[in-house]
Amino acid sequence: MHKLGAHDVPLRKVFSSDYDFWIPDYQRPYAWEPEQARQLLDDLVETVERDDDEPYFLGSMVLVKSDGEPKSEVIDGQQRLTTLTILLAIVRDLPLSAKTRESLDRMIVEPGDELHDLEAKPRLALRERDQAFFRTYVQEPGRTEELVSLSDDAVKTDAQKAVRENAKALRAVLVRWDEEERRRLVKLISARTFLVMVSTPDLNSAHRIFSVMNARGLDLSPADIFKSKVIGALDDRYAMKWEEAEVRLGRNDFADLFLYIRMIFAKDRAKQDLMTEFPRQVLNQYLGGREAEFVDDVLVPYAEAFQKIRDFGYESSVRAEQVNSWFRRLAQTDNRDWLPPALWAVRHHGHDPVWLDRFLGKLERLAASMFLRRVYTTPRVVRYSTLLRELAAGHGLDSPAFVLDADERADTVRQLDGALYLVQKTRRYVLLRLDEMLAGDPGVIYKFPVITVEHVLPQNPKDDSAWLTDFTAEERGTWTHRLANLVLLNRWKNAEVGNRDFVAKKEKYFTSGNGVSVFALTSQVIVQPEWTPAVLETRQKDLLRTLAEGWDL
Repeated sequence: MHKLGAHDVPLRKVFSSDYDFWIPDYQRPYAWEPEQARQLLDDLVETVERDDDEPYFLGSMVLVKSDGEPKSEVIDGQQRLTTLTILLAIVRDLPLSAKTRESLDRMIVEPGDELHDLEAKPRLALRERDQAFFRTYVQEPGRTEELVSLSDDAVKTDAQKAVRENAKALRAVLVRWDEEERRRLVKLISARTFLVMVSTPDLNSAHRIFSVMNARGLDLSPADIFKSKVIGALDDRYAMKWEEAEVRLGRNDFADLFLYIRMIFAKDRAKQDLMTEFPRQVLNQYLGGREAEFVDDVLVPYAEAFQKIRDFGYESSVRAEQVNSWFRRLAQTDNRDWLPPALWAVRHHGHDPVWLDRFLGKLERLAASMFLRRVYTTPRVVRYSTLLRELAAGHGLDSPAFVLDADERADTVRQLDGALYLVQKTRRYVLLRLDEMLAGDPGVIYKFPVITVEHVLPQNPKDDSAWLTDFTAEERGTWTHRLANLVLLNRWKNAEVGNRDFVAKKEKYFTSGNGVSVFALTSQVIVQPEWTPAVLETRQKDLLRTLAEGWDL
């Protein structure tokens, strides 16, 4: 048996001579996005603002590490560790007292100690391809301002780009703070922020630990704890109602339902864990005599609403198709933060399909705009929290949170008018919504196993291709990845066919074998006799106008 250790460790000890972290080359590269980096900072800020002595736990790390030896091979936790180092470096390079700056520099770089045989070197070594970049621009003092201004040519890997983009996002927030606010933040990070360090000296043991920690087990969930508080005071009929709701949704979605119910009741983003907040904000008011009311008026109706939303199963004699289409569209975004307002609407207005259709149209417009603008978790949830408060106050369809201001509308249009293909998360969503608008069929449903986004003007035309005659290098740079040059296909991409000249490509690649396409967006391309910069310019304006009108931008 290899010795296993698990300890709560404050970050001032994590970033000390007790640990010498390195990321092995077989690990995936650093890949956190600005949304995740800002979320980490937001969570730390909330802890600072609570101004209590409660510790903040960042999660766990799994290391290959022997007792008494600092060398630590990181198996799990690279993303948090790297982002924390970037955060510390940015604060270090902004105005601070000399002593605070020295303390931060010692957290980032081991200064060395000849008496204790400690070598001067960074406390974290990334994978070999990225370590020199990280050392130069993050770990060396005074370089983060230069880091955020680096051109794309200066960053050689996706990990280096992620370092630059996350540094840019964090610095944009921290540079607006005064020196005292930054000092309070780093004091929290140093003394009151903890990681659970799980270590074993054996690599295979570390990987087994990581697999077990990340596997979905069937341990008691918060929902099980809440059930014990409610059902104990009721007869078997209510135990059956509870269990039927769980079976209807499945264990994982049923557990998530309590997160959404908490949001609906509190009308605010979560500040602590569900086990702490749900009793205080929801459940306690029903204990001591109103347990049946919680099951009948809260749990069961919201479970039924969730099932209708998730399964696109709303039923009504009118507008049911339109309502379910809104559910389908919202489900294609990359988050579920829109669900609490949608659940509230189905729970309280499910009997009125006309109202529900209008509400969900407004909700999808708001969700789509935030999706396209890459609004990250905290401001996104705050917006939905505001909406829930306005709905509770009776504003209904006129809730101000639905309104996109001029800057938000302009930014949404800018995203649509940019290199859309390169934004992998949003491009398919935009093209499918555009296709619905062009088809004039808001209920259109495509059930193909594969729907891909393809270029008309190819990304890499061959040397003897007519594309190189019809487009200059500058024109290809302008148009290749923009909306006007993209189509939808119900097949996997084929690089060889995709590089053919326009006439051959549209006949052999863009049709279903009978000269037509199932997508309105692609059908427009098929009827074009030629594909030129002038055609693209006109098409770009037309498609942007369609989206702007459809989303009221």
